Amino acid sequence: MSNEMTCLPLDGALAAFVASIEAASLGGIRPEVEMTRAGFGRVNVKLRFALPEPVRQDDWRLDIAPAFAPTIHWAPHLTPTDRHIIDQHSFRSPALIVHDADRWLAVVPDLDLMLEGTPVRWYMDLNARDNRLTLGMSRSRVAEHVLYEREAGAAYPAGTVEFGFFVLTGEGPEYAANPWRPVLDLLWSGWGGALFRAGEPLGRPLEPFVAHAYRWAFEDWKDAVWQQFDLDGRTVGAPVFIVNVTQSPNYPGPVNEREFRSIWNQAWFSSLRSAQGLYRYGLATGSGEHVERARLMKELALAAPQREGFFPAVVAAEMEQIEIGGSTVNRAKGWETAYWGNSNRNPVTRMAKEAPYHILDMSFTALHMLRWHEELERDARLLAYAERYGEALLRLQDEKGFFPAWLDVRTLQRLPVLAESPETSMSVTFLLKLHELTGNAAYRSAALKAMDAVAEEIVPIGRWEDFETYWSCSSYGGDTLLGRKAERNGMYKQCNFSMFWTAEALLACHLATGEDRYLRLGERCLDELLMTQASWQPPYIHVDALGGFGVMNADGEWNDARQSLFAELILDYGRLLGRQEYVERGLAALRCAFVMMYCPENPKTKAQWEKAHPFFGERDYGFMMENYGHGGVADENGEGIGEFTIFDWGNGAAAEGFLRIKAHRRELLEQYGLASPSADGAPR
Repeated sequence: MSNEMTCLPLDGALAAFVASIEAASLGGIRPEVEMTRAGFGRVNVKLRFALPEPVRQDDWRLDIAPAFAPTIHWAPHLTPTDRHIIDQHSFRSPALIVHDADRWLAVVPDLDLMLEGTPVRWYMDLNARDNRLTLGMSRSRVAEHVLYEREAGAAYPAGTVEFGFFVLTGEGPEYAANPWRPVLDLLWSGWGGALFRAGEPLGRPLEPFVAHAYRWAFEDWKDAVWQQFDLDGRTVGAPVFIVNVTQSPNYPGPVNEREFRSIWNQAWFSSLRSAQGLYRYGLATGSGEHVERARLMKELALAAPQREGFFPAVVAAEMEQIEIGGSTVNRAKGWETAYWGNSNRNPVTRMAKEAPYHILDMSFTALHMLRWHEELERDARLLAYAERYGEALLRLQDEKGFFPAWLDVRTLQRLPVLAESPETSMSVTFLLKLHELTGNAAYRSAALKAMDAVAEEIVPIGRWEDFETYWSCSSYGGDTLLGRKAERNGMYKQCNFSMFWTAEALLACHLATGEDRYLRLGERCLDELLMTQASWQPPYIHVDALGGFGVMNADGEWNDARQSLFAELILDYGRLLGRQEYVERGLAALRCAFVMMYCPENPKTKAQWEKAHPFFGERDYGFMMENYGHGGVADENGEGIGEFTIFDWGNGAAAEGFLRIKAHRRELLEQYGLASPSADGAPR
């Protein structure tokens, strides 16, 4: 069967940016092409195939060749070989973007056509080596964790098949300064904004979801979740790191603990961050019991033993395997076997007891100590603990300004991996807050030096490499890509966590100095972060997704729990820049932080949970997986729903995010109907 290519016509304005657009035939049928100017620098292209009979064709593609040699390339997912594609599962804010110093080109799929339904899944591809942008239709399969490869078997019915996209162009230094802004504007003005204003997702007060989270943790699942014990002569407590569906009071089989029983204070799973939400909730509802639990969580953070100022992030109990009814299950030996360690998401070991100290985790925890001291209750111990760490941190700064990522657990010597990384940005935010509370100018000086290093060496090239990029579940590239771009894509493997820390640090630098350059660079980093946010509601994602975040360009998550952490920063930029889009995106992220919760207020999600776990019932209300579609696949039958809850990176984190924003910007939440007037968030 012929698969000839059709050259699409280019007007003079488009030809300055695009050398050619070529579309393959479908079943031997050439496309009818319609190209419409949709505003300055924007062309809408539609292709229609009139198929007289059904067609089986494994791959259909359209290739766009830029008329210049780009120096920067961006796509939402890596395609490191010619067999890889960017499946539509990764279309959160879908675009291909390239630019040099003068010219900028972006291609965005026509989401209206996707919303109508497509007979075959859409995909994109970015080939920097051959200077080619590709859109197409094909089946795919998940490879690695998570990349996509073409798969045979695509079939089209007789009739009309439509495909479409937008071509965006621009020239001038402002496009290179922030290449994401025109695409985000198109996506939010075209799709996301209208959905948000119509009430998606969860256009209702969020207090009931908060109540579910705390009732679940401290009543219905209390025996599995709440851990209270004596540690080195003091009573401490906190929700456990992780629980799974076998620990449900409705589960018919034996409990099998998914991971080692532990409590974490690190940049992901922060017990101290969650405690601040519980503290606020306890005060608002008059629950002395909740306030006391929050203080026990604070005591646990303070119990971490400092060594020359540094301190561990994890306390854990020894585990064992036992036989129950013919099954082998994992159980903790009890907190009397407690030991201190660090996150096992690192390049050295998967054993928390032997893991290196992580500067990022310590800076995040110390920052939250300062926030507790400043916002909740004065506690001189928190400030003193953070100061001891701050002094130790200053001694680690290198000549450029970077702080290392890890220290050897025995010698406290710097490890070479990620010695110059955007993880440094978290220490910037911490040091500026420490300077604000102590007046010590050395902290401010070190912070600004560190910020300049990240601004000069990380931001312009998108080297967003952090601990999660390689040492969590998506290990692809850890042995080949660290510190270098994927050659075919012209991109680093990237994680949006470090984009967030950097945007946050740049805002802190702007507020500390008044310098506009920090704010403008922060806006660029925030917009790159927002390219990982869902700007629409795909019909093939079977839970509400608008405003939710993915994680990186080699993983599959939708609605990741980080959105509760990101929401306030997006709102802060919206207020400073007067940008309504940011206000709506920030509130959409906050709403979406509760979408994955199992409860009656989430009927669409509730149905998915019950398809995956039919034994779920009322005592499970509040259970919440950290994300959706993590493995790169989702369907209407529960595929994409997980099986565990991390209180500090799920329901407890979402509750804290809401209560923090409510404490800082209650009027805004009430304006948009997310907080009930005069409501205190108490269970009804």
